[in-house]
Amino acid sequence: MTSVRKADILIVDDEANTLASLARAFRLAGHEATVCDNAARALELAQSRPFDLILSDVVMPVRDGLSLLEDLRSAGITVPVVMMSGQAHIEMAVKATRLGALDFLEKPISTDKLLLTVENALRLHRLEAENRDLRGRVGKHQIIWTGNAMHRVMTQIERVAASESRVCIYGETGTGKELAARTLHEKSSRREGPFVTLNCAAVPAELIESELFGHEKGSFTGAANRHIGKFEQAHRGTLFLDEIGDMPLAMQAKLLRVLEEGEVERIGGDKPTLVDTRVIVATHRNLEDLAREGRFRQDLFHRIYVFPLVLPPLRERSEDIPALVAHFASQVAAQNGWKPANFTPEAVAALQHYRWPGNIRELRNVVERLLLLAVDNKIDRATVELAIPDLIPTSIRVEVENFPGTLAERATEFERKTILAELDRHAHHITNTAKALGLERSHLYKKCQQLGIDLRSARNGAG
Repeated sequence: MTSVRKADILIVDDEANTLASLARAFRLAGHEATVCDNAARALELAQSRPFDLILSDVVMPVRDGLSLLEDLRSAGITVPVVMMSGQAHIEMAVKATRLGALDFLEKPISTDKLLLTVENALRLHRLEAENRDLRGRVGKHQIIWTGNAMHRVMTQIERVAASESRVCIYGETGTGKELAARTLHEKSSRREGPFVTLNCAAVPAELIESELFGHEKGSFTGAANRHIGKFEQAHRGTLFLDEIGDMPLAMQAKLLRVLEEGEVERIGGDKPTLVDTRVIVATHRNLEDLAREGRFRQDLFHRIYVFPLVLPPLRERSEDIPALVAHFASQVAAQNGWKPANFTPEAVAALQHYRWPGNIRELRNVVERLLLLAVDNKIDRATVELAIPDLIPTSIRVEVENFPGTLAERATEFERKTILAELDRHAHHITNTAKALGLERSHLYKKCQQLGIDLRSARNGAG
C-alpha cells in the first residue's frame, strides 16, 4: 500500500510482539518507526523530537494510553494520536475522542486497515496545518483600508491584476509595496502559481545574477550545487523585484534581455531555459529621474514602467488608521495569546495625528509596543505618548524649535501651541480637549487664561 509520504511514527505498547509486528508493517510501507513499551518514556520521546503520528495502546501497566494522551495535550504536543485496544468498548472510545484522539482501532488490526488509518490521519493533519497557514497568510497579507486614498489604489489593482501588464509600484519605505504586489498576484490568473520575491537592495552586486538566474554546480568558487534562480522559481507565477532602483547597471542589461526574450541562462549553463513569469517591480526612488541622470537604463525603465501604482504614505490616509490599529492589535494579541486591548477614542485620535515617518511598518511596531504598555488592557492617550515620545505634531515642533527666548519662554510657547492644536483637533470642544490633554476642565480654563488663549469661541461647543 502506498503512503501519502514517509512518516516518523512512535508506537507505544507493552507487548513486545505487537511492537515488532507493527514496526515491521510500517517500515515495509516506507515509514520510520520508533517503539516504546511505556507511557512515561513515550512522553519523553515526544518532547525530545517531533513525530508525525503516535500509535498507542490503551491498556498498559502503571500509566495507560489515555493518561499518555492527556499528558501529551497538557505539554502542548499536538501530534495526531491513534489509540488501539484489545479490550475496546464504547465508553473507552468516546473518552479517547474527547481527549483528542484522531481515531480508535480495535485489536487485532489488519495491516491494510492500520496503514489506511495512518494515511488518513496524516492527510487530515496536513490539511489542518495548511488551513492554519492559509488563515495566517490571509490575515498577514490583507490590505486594510477604509478611506478614499486607498480606494483609488484598490480600484487600480483590481483593473490591472487581470492583465499581464508589468506594474511599477511607487511608495515610501513601509507603505506596503510587497503587500500590494502580493495582492496583484492573488487577484490574477497566476494565483495558483508561486509568488517569489527578491529585494535588489539587500543582495550584494556579485550575487544578484545567481539569485535571479541561478547557476550550475562548479560554475564558480563556492558553487557546490546547482541553484535554481528566482525567475525559474516563479515560473507560471509572479516575481516581485523590490527596490529595483538599486539594481546595478550591468545587471539591468541582463534583466532587460530576459524580459524581452522570456528565457534565462544559469551561470555556467550551456542552454537557455524558457520562463513564463510576470514581473512586478517596486521602488521608493524616482526611476524617471534616475534614468535621466544615467543611473538607470532608459530601455529597462520603459520596459517595466507600463502601469505605475502609487501607494500613499500613511500620513495621507489617516482615515485608515483606526481599522489598521484594530487589525494589528488583534493580530499581535492572537500571536502572543494576549487578551484583546481596548483603545480609547483619544488614543486612536493621537495615532491619527502622528506623522508616521516609517508608515505602516512603524504603526504595526507601535501597536505591539502599546499592547505591551497597556494597563488592564486599556490604551489611552497617555499610553500612546509613552510609546511615541515624538508625538508632538511637526508644525508645533518646528515653530517651538525656531522660537527665540529662554527655556521658560519656549516652554510657555510650546504649551500654548499644543493647547491650540488640541482645541482645533477637537473642534473647540472643551471637555474632549481637556480629556485629550489629561486635564480637568477647570485646569484647562485656568491654563488658557494664563497663556492668553481666548476660549469664547470654544464655550459654544463645550460639553
